[in-house]
Amino acid sequence: MTGTARGGLGRIGIWTFAYEKQPAGRVRESAAEIEELGYGALWYGEAFGRDTVGQAWLLLTATRRIPVASGIANIAFREPNTLAAAERTLGEAFPGRYVLGLGGHRVDDTVHHVDGYPAPTRSRPVTTMRSYLDAMDASPAHGPVPDPAPRRLLAALGPKMLELAAARTWGAHTYFVPVEHTARARGTMGPDAFLGVEQAVVLDPDPARAREVATAHVAGYVSGAPHQQANLRRLGFGDEDLVGGPSRRLVDAIVAHGDVDTILRRVRQHFDAGADHVCLQVLTADPAALPEHEWRELAPALVPLGDLDHPGRPAPEPRDHP
Repeated sequence: MTGTARGGLGRIGIWTFAYEKQPAGRVRESAAEIEELGYGALWYGEAFGRDTVGQAWLLLTATRRIPVASGIANIAFREPNTLAAAERTLGEAFPGRYVLGLGGHRVDDTVHHVDGYPAPTRSRPVTTMRSYLDAMDASPAHGPVPDPAPRRLLAALGPKMLELAAARTWGAHTYFVPVEHTARARGTMGPDAFLGVEQAVVLDPDPARAREVATAHVAGYVSGAPHQQANLRRLGFGDEDLVGGPSRRLVDAIVAHGDVDTILRRVRQHFDAGADHVCLQVLTADPAALPEHEWRELAPALVPLGDLDHPGRPAPEPRDHP
C-alpha cells in the first residue's frame, strides 16, 4: 500500500454511500477489489442504512491492509460512551487501520414549543462536538487498550470547527467543498493537522450527461443541507448560485466532471491548496449502484499519486487524541 508517510491513508482514497444499500457479501467483494486496485483508504458515509460500526467491521474484515474511515459517524445516532467502546474495539482488533470521522448534529436539553408541542433545540455545533469529545475521552476503558490509538477526525467546514479539529483530533474531513475551501482549511488548521478532502467526480466523456449527474448531486445538498449552504455563502456563493437550483459555477466548483485528466487536475489542485488526502466520491446516474467500472478506470492515473511526496510540506504523523 502506498503513502504510508501519511498515517497509512495514502494520497488517494475512495468515498462511497453506495455500500449502505448493498448486501454484505457484495460489500466484501467490492472492498477487497478497492484494496487490490491500490487506493490508499476506503471511506464510507452513514445515513439510514447500515450502522457505522457494523459497516466498519464488515469492511475491515474484508480487507487486509487498507485503512477504513467513517465519513462520518453521526454523533446524533449514538451516545459517546457507546462510540468510544466501539472505537477501542475496532482499534484493538485492526491496529492502525480504523479512522473514526465524527460529525452530525445532536440536540441539547433545552425545550421550546412549536404549535403547542415540545420540540428539542438544536445545540451549537462546536460546543456540542467539544462536549461529545470530552465524554468520549472520559469513557472508562475496562478492556484492552488499542496500540496505536485509533485516529479521530471531525467533519469540519467553518473556522471554529476546523480549529477544534486541529486542537482535539488528528485533523479534519471536509465534504462538498471547492478547492478554495481546502486552502482556507489549511490556513485555519496550520501545517500539522491532517486534512482529508472528499471530491465528487463524474467520469463521463459526454458533457451534457456528466453535467446532469453533477447538477443533481449538488441540488440535493443546496436544497436540503443548511450547513452546506452556509459554508458556500462564506466562500462567496450567493442567491444566484443557490436559489432556484445550483448555478453552473457552483456545480463546476463542487463536482469534477469529464475525463480522467479533468479529475486528475482537480485532485492536484486540492493537493496544491494543502490537502493531505483526497477521497473520490464517484457519482453516476444510479446513486445506489456501485461505480466499480469508474473506480477501475481511475486507479491507473490516480493511485500513483500516493507515491509522490507533497512539495514543501512535511507529512503529518499520526497523533494520539487527548
